[in-house]
Amino acid sequence: MELLLWRHAEAEEGSDDLNRPLTERGQRQARQMAEWIKHNAPKDMRILVSPAVRTQQTAAALSLPFETIRRIGPEACVSELIAASGWPTAAGATLIIGHQPSLGRLAALLLGGAEADWSIKKGALWWLSNRVRRGETQTVLRAALPTDLL
Repeated sequence: MELLLWRHAEAEEGSDDLNRPLTERGQRQARQMAEWIKHNAPKDMRILVSPAVRTQQTAAALSLPFETIRRIGPEACVSELIAASGWPTAAGATLIIGHQPSLGRLAALLLGGAEADWSIKKGALWWLSNRVRRGETQTVLRAALPTDLL
C-alpha cells in the first residue's frame, strides 16, 4: 500500500478553526504541491480530506475527486487516520489531506514504531509505502517534501 500524508497549506489565523481559509501563500503552496503530486504520485489514488475549509481548499488544488471524511478532521487521532486509510492492507494508494498533530503522530508510529510529536510542515507531503521483505513487514519513507523545495 502507498500512503501519502499531505498537511494542509498555510491558513489564516482565527478562532473558528473549521472555517479558516488558506492565505495567498497557502494557495500557492497548495498549487505547487498539487502539481508535484499530479506528476509523481500513483494514479487512481483514493483521496480523503478533512472537512476543514483549509484542507478542502488544499485538496481543490489537485482538481481531482475526493472524499470528505469527518473523522480525520483537526481533532483526529492516529487510529482514525489508520481506519480511514485502511493501512496497511488496502489495495493501491491513499492520500490523506489533514492536520497536525495527527499526521506527524501517524508518520512517527509507522516509521518509528510509536506515536511521537513529529512535525510535518504546512503544505508538505510525506509518502510512505508498506512492503514485505524476507517475511517481515516494513514501512518505507519514499519522500518527505516541503513546498519550499519544489
